[in-house]
Amino acid sequence: MANFNCFFQSLSKIAIGLIFILFGMGAVISGFTVLPLFGFLLAVPLFYLAWYFIRVNLNRQCEIEG
Repeated sequence: MANFNCFFQSLSKIAIGLIFILFGMGAVISGFTVLPLFGFLLAVPLFYLAWYFIRVNLNRQCEIEG
């Protein structure tokens, strides 16, 4: 059962990370086209959040097994 929960945890972490990456890429594109300073300043925290959500272990049991 723990492997089943860890699978959904890793799937949700990757999905949330990819959403933040997509928002970050949108901010970078916006930084090149519409709002130069604001787009780049918004992209940096979004990419950090993506990295954080992909790397973090939300469940202690998954951290031990994985």
